[in-house]
Amino acid sequence: MSSVKILEESSSANPLVLRLQQILTSCSRSIETGDLHKSGSSVSELVNYLDSISDAALSDTSNEESRNNALEVLSEIHLYICQPLLDQAVVDALSFELPKAVAKFACVSGKCLEIVESIVNQFVATCSPRDLIPIFCEALDVPSGMSKAPNYYAPFLSGLSKVFLSIPRRHFEQVKEAVPVILSVLKAMTSELDDEDTNSEDLFARAISIANSIQTVCGKLAGRLNEKLRALLGLFVLQIMSLLCMREKVSSCLTLVLQLSHFLPYCGLSYLGLLTGCDVDTIIDIVLKECTEDGDDYISCFPYVKHGASLAVICGHMSNMVAQSAEEDLTVLKDALQSNQTKRWQAVGMLKHIFSSANLPWELKKHTINFLLWIMDGNLSEKCNDEVSDCSSYVPGLFASLQAIEMVIMYTSDSVLRRNAFNSFKKVLADIPTSPRFDILKALIANSNSSSMTAILVDCVREEMRMENCQRISVGHDEFLQAEKSCQSSLFWSADVLELVELILRPPKGGPPALPEDSDAVLSALNLYRFVLITESTGKTNCTGVLSKNNLHKAYNEWLLPLRTLVTGIEAENKNDYDQLVVDMVCALNPVELVLYRCIELVEEKLKQ
Repeated sequence: MSSVKILEESSSANPLVLRLQQILTSCSRSIETGDLHKSGSSVSELVNYLDSISDAALSDTSNEESRNNALEVLSEIHLYICQPLLDQAVVDALSFELPKAVAKFACVSGKCLEIVESIVNQFVATCSPRDLIPIFCEALDVPSGMSKAPNYYAPFLSGLSKVFLSIPRRHFEQVKEAVPVILSVLKAMTSELDDEDTNSEDLFARAISIANSIQTVCGKLAGRLNEKLRALLGLFVLQIMSLLCMREKVSSCLTLVLQLSHFLPYCGLSYLGLLTGCDVDTIIDIVLKECTEDGDDYISCFPYVKHGASLAVICGHMSNMVAQSAEEDLTVLKDALQSNQTKRWQAVGMLKHIFSSANLPWELKKHTINFLLWIMDGNLSEKCNDEVSDCSSYVPGLFASLQAIEMVIMYTSDSVLRRNAFNSFKKVLADIPTSPRFDILKALIANSNSSSMTAILVDCVREEMRMENCQRISVGHDEFLQAEKSCQSSLFWSADVLELVELILRPPKGGPPALPEDSDAVLSALNLYRFVLITESTGKTNCTGVLSKNNLHKAYNEWLLPLRTLVTGIEAENKNDYDQLVVDMVCALNPVELVLYRCIELVEEKLKQ
């Protein structure tokens, strides 16, 4: 039976439906007769007509007549495309444009969404999978103006999950082309929809259905073909996991994370391998080898896989059911990390992706800090010695991780999280050998843009020096020999400490520090200088060189006196100003002034001697 005959047998009183039937008749005739020019014009007319109907319904959602018209027109399309005797040439010709046009109707109502899905499924059942994948991907890759309508995307995501199962050959290549488009849609939903939108959760559920289809396809393959598709599936799952956690409330995202976690063992991804980054690097390398021309560009489609790797473990720590889905034992994970310092450093390096992300909720960062404290709690064995060469390759990652934890300390409004973050900061720092620990602290201070954070870091240096000094006093009685030995073995008790003080009291940009903006940092630096000066004098040592005549003159003339001039100038300038803000500013300088004058007195005493 011809397509024209099918149309003649259907009837409707709605003039919009009658007009649709006329357009479909024109399309069918031109396609069946092989008139390419006319068929192209007819299909374009059909698409424009459908757009006008869907636009009318979407422009005024309260207009019941427009919504009913849309439903009737869409139903007519559905009846037409699902006719069993419809010419395959007509189906194939319409498959290029019709899916995108009818998908807009999915945003009108739930009933329209169901019909659109049925139409898309009909194309999946009757058209070539190889043709449909680029058609569906093009439909998903729409202008940003359409990106706020999750229901538009939903039928195509479900359609791809079915199409993948029908791919006869070149499975990796076909899936590889579609995955970035799917992830782009999910990323758009992550950034543009709020957490209360339930439609976005439905999109993630459909993406998980796609992952299930990819896993099914993997099961049909063997050897290298299986390995590379499993690697791609692993990247896909980790990217979805990170996008999911970026927009969903933690309590609601765990249900979907539970479903995603069961893919991890199938893809060869263990919690230990994810947390150290080793398994992630492995699957990235496998996929890169298959992308000889555009490897780096393709991997850039997965910007959050390392976030996802860390989040997979954190969610497992939050929920035993998630860990069970991943077939993991957290006790074994903890033992593995506590018994191997290198793996611990790698784990800390991976967790920075969570701490530094502006897109992840604070609740997840709170759980991540708790996880970090959990793995750092107890006896940490296999300490690296103090030779920089043993751990220099991990220093950049540890430095970046500590910077990320700093961000949590500075920006959280939760006092408990701030305290725990600082405790984890100190534990990570203590797990680093002395030499790189000092270098990292020095770099953190040099790169700090926060006076309060700089003060905290300088106090960490002072505490390291205090503990070293206590150890030095407790282990020996020969003061001279013990002092000599300590000076040679310590990096904290060295001239580098004076460089840290100078960095704050005489900034590289020149002149004294900015007050009152940098009051916290200046006060901390003055306290450090006073501590070093008193300790070296009392212990009759000069490990830092603080007691040498040149360094005393330098501190007096270049650090302390210019700072005194600045402080007294600010006080004199605002002496008669009783504005509350000004009074608070002057009061904030009082502690600085007290310690500053004490340092000046101590230096003057030493210079007299």
